[in-house]
Amino acid sequence: MGTSTATKANYQPALEKLLTRFGDQASTAESVRDHHGHGEGWFPTNPPDLVVFAKSTEDVADAVRICAEHKVPVIPYGTGTSLEGHLNALEGGVSIDLSQMDEVLSVNAEDLDCRVQAGVTREQLNEHLRATGLFFPIDPGANASLGGMTATRASGTNAVRYGTMRENVLGLTVVTADGRIVKTGGRARKSAAGYDLTRIFVGSEGTLGIITEVQLRLYGIPEAISSAVCQYPDLESAVNTVILTIQSGIPIARIELLDDIQMGACITYSELEGYEAKPTLFCEFHGTEASVQEQAEQVKAISDEFGGSAFAWTSKTEDRNKLWKARHDAYFAAKTLAPTKKGMATDACVPISNLAECILETQKDVQESGLIAPIVGHVGDGNFHLVLLFDPDDAEEMKRAKGLVERLNHRAIAYGGTCTGEHGIGIGKMPYLTAEHGEAISLMRALKKAFDPDNIMNPGKMISV
Repeated sequence: MGTSTATKANYQPALEKLLTRFGDQASTAESVRDHHGHGEGWFPTNPPDLVVFAKSTEDVADAVRICAEHKVPVIPYGTGTSLEGHLNALEGGVSIDLSQMDEVLSVNAEDLDCRVQAGVTREQLNEHLRATGLFFPIDPGANASLGGMTATRASGTNAVRYGTMRENVLGLTVVTADGRIVKTGGRARKSAAGYDLTRIFVGSEGTLGIITEVQLRLYGIPEAISSAVCQYPDLESAVNTVILTIQSGIPIARIELLDDIQMGACITYSELEGYEAKPTLFCEFHGTEASVQEQAEQVKAISDEFGGSAFAWTSKTEDRNKLWKARHDAYFAAKTLAPTKKGMATDACVPISNLAECILETQKDVQESGLIAPIVGHVGDGNFHLVLLFDPDDAEEMKRAKGLVERLNHRAIAYGGTCTGEHGIGIGKMPYLTAEHGEAISLMRALKKAFDPDNIMNPGKMISV
């Protein structure tokens, strides 16, 4: 979808004011606009008309006020790693890039919290925290910005133990649709004061306001960390190991599933030696030396019941890093299975008791579709992903891929789950939000209209107005 000539003319006064206000912090260069018109998903590029590189909350507020005055769309941009079309400028407008807002503002080691600007990435924060003995555990794989992770309610490999961004954001600074700067939440670990605006903005995907600062929970680096790899004769055995591990209350930090196709791709792409192309679990245990050993023994006993192989231990930091880098590179490894095709990454999440049925039905659906679509997931909390490989110029193959995604989403919802555990709605999941939430959509739409009456904040995403 492009911006019409008439619309561009309506935007021109705002664009001229922004260029005057921001000077070399703003760009209309085609390459810059194209870069900001898409994420890492499969959707075609929709470039904005202008990109503003903000350096402060006040910069963001000034830009939004100018856009609000002329009713010009505003799309926040972090590191560009989103998957569901969140960054596409469907109606043109202004992309506000927050990547230069990359300062760690404060670290309160005694209270286990910190405050960061939205452009700080998770790896940058953990590097900054290294000397304090603390870390931030939410790890979606990509080195995403913490503002973007908050806006999409991200989670990842550690969520089974440490929760998602929802549980780890204490407060925010947000620029509203009319350019006001508001602060929500605080450093206290609980509050009964007023509406929980923090939770409203967490996961709002830039449709209600632009997050510019985030107050986060921190955790002590565990005394001991140990990882293990275990392989299984079939997918069902691997999934059942996960289910029983979680139901047994074992506080495992990470438990990741790769089906045989995905594991084969990772072995080749990441040069993992000594493994077979079989359904595989990557596990990690955090705690004291004694508790890590106890957790590992408990999971090993469960794994043995389902025919799991002997645990292959990776206790050295460099070995663990290689293992988890291979897991994080699963998307790129999957794409090597059909290098000429595009990857359509999607996810779903179900209650743990329904995980086996949902994954096995999905595996059968993939096989019947004739598509290459490896399964991988943060299965400790019921979340799994498909990477569908397809030719965008082949209409029939595109139809099969979209059909597979549609059936997965409705299957997850039917099992009491959700159409997305962590990717978010964006434009790709909008058709399934109503199926999941029913009449509650009207309340979401009312919130959108109350917070953004002119529909300038990331329009066309999540909620149709």
